[in-house]
Amino acid sequence: MSRKAEQLHSLLAPTVEGLGYEFWGLEYIQGRGAVLRLYIDSDNGITVDDCAAVSHQVSGVLDVEDPISGEYTLEVSSPGMERPLFTLEQWQRYIGEQAQVRLLAPIKNRRKVTAVITAVNGDTLSLTVDGEVLEVPFTQVDRAHIVPDFDLKG
Repeated sequence: MSRKAEQLHSLLAPTVEGLGYEFWGLEYIQGRGAVLRLYIDSDNGITVDDCAAVSHQVSGVLDVEDPISGEYTLEVSSPGMERPLFTLEQWQRYIGEQAQVRLLAPIKNRRKVTAVITAVNGDTLSLTVDGEVLEVPFTQVDRAHIVPDFDLKG
């Protein structure tokens, strides 16, 4: 996570959690048309009204603290079925599930993999790809998200 993303997380997580939601994570995409995307979750699911309430509160905090220079778009969303994975705790929750992972640098000549999350040991992820286990330091993950299992048999 970039220093700016860490700063935004520290600033905004208490507001989101104070409203009764889980702060799932955030993406801050810089450049022309910068985007700050917050992901929120709840045991009851997330509605459009939930996103609007969080957006309203977070906008107030951002207006007062002004951590982002220039124009940007604020988006508030649920993580959805293809949940992005931001923390080791989230990886732990999804052991046994398949994830699409993009690494910062290749490991065993692989930079993008679709793998089963088999373990989280400290800050190392064990991912199984085609029967081969990749040991990936968490700090080497650029982006990752769950691949939904659409079991159409049931």
